[in-house]
Amino acid sequence: MDQADIMKVEEPEEFARRVGIQFNNHLLLARALTHRSYLNEHNEALEDNERLEFLGDAVLDFIVGAWLYHAFPEMPEGDLTRMRSALVHTEQLANFGRKLNIGSALRLGKGEAAGGGRQRDVLLCDTFEALIGAIYIEKGIEAVNAFIFPFLLAAVEDIIDHHRLEDPKSRFQEWAQAQGYATPQYQTKNSSGPDHSKVFEVAVMIDQVEWGVGSGHSKQAAAKAAAQDALRRLGLVD
Repeated sequence: MDQADIMKVEEPEEFARRVGIQFNNHLLLARALTHRSYLNEHNEALEDNERLEFLGDAVLDFIVGAWLYHAFPEMPEGDLTRMRSALVHTEQLANFGRKLNIGSALRLGKGEAAGGGRQRDVLLCDTFEALIGAIYIEKGIEAVNAFIFPFLLAAVEDIIDHHRLEDPKSRFQEWAQAQGYATPQYQTKNSSGPDHSKVFEVAVMIDQVEWGVGSGHSKQAAAKAAAQDALRRLGLVD
């Protein structure tokens, strides 16, 4: 990536107009879009988005839980908990961020941008949570509801259609136990890339036999991908 590509960043006001969010406090929106790496290179930026991310995470947990409670009145508590986890986990929130093309407005340091930060699930998730926190401060809970509900409706339909309610690690472990096998173990096979954008490769093993392999920007994400790969090899998922 050359210097020109790194510097092509959508202004917060442009981002707000494009996604249809009315913001009076553009400094608040700018903070929601500012990663901590940006502060090291720009003296005019006073705060990153980590506090807004903390707030947005809490707001999302409440809103998603309340929405599921009313949308699925017959769903038992355990399924509600798993559905909420599926809707607010890193990969899903990153997908919400991609639908907004939030990466184009994310303010990153040069190294983070050059390393592909605008497409990293963790950064997109964190920024989406910070955006939720900013909307909550600017307009309150009802505005957050109106903003997030279309995302939830589409995501729930996709989760149900593709049987993604259960965590793949739990599902693979249940399968292994039903077959009389030992508990699956997850082994890190390799890691590559710079510290700010490492990729881990993890294998899921049973009695020293490899059943699946996955990769991700965290060992946890790679382990889930490995379990999903094992389920796919077994013909248990598409």
